[in-house]
Amino acid sequence: MAKPEFVYVSYIVTTPEKLWAALTGGEFTKQYWYSRRIQSTWSVGAPVTFFDGDSDVVTDAGVVLECEPPRRLVYTFRPELSEEARSIGFSRVAFSLEPHQGMVKLTLVHDELPDEETARGFREGWAPILSSLKTFLETGAPMPRLRQLEEQGRPQARG
Repeated sequence: MAKPEFVYVSYIVTTPEKLWAALTGGEFTKQYWYSRRIQSTWSVGAPVTFFDGDSDVVTDAGVVLECEPPRRLVYTFRPELSEEARSIGFSRVAFSLEPHQGMVKLTLVHDELPDEETARGFREGWAPILSSLKTFLETGAPMPRLRQLEEQGRPQARG
């Protein structure tokens, strides 16, 4: 039986190069991805690390599987904030960028997920992130923050 996956498609008024920079540049991701900063050399086998912008805590990690700028990016992905989060294991995130009538068709496939509940959680997370990315590239400003989603992925204060 195949593991769960989901596909998200968006059309963004931008260039493949600008979209690629937004997906792979840490200063870009901080602006639309709820302060997450991505870091990698983007060579096959290199680590991919996501940091919380405020605390610099590692939130997620993986390894680059494919990198064909500005057309295709694939990496493994695992939440890192807790032992419980790490226990879901690694999944796979694939971005495909295709020029389409003066826009870019962005297709995200997130697969190799352990179960449907985990897939549902990632679907709920990716939708506002990718909506914010589209808004950011088309208007220069990210989508307003959604507190519930921001707080789900942020390290909790210890008191």
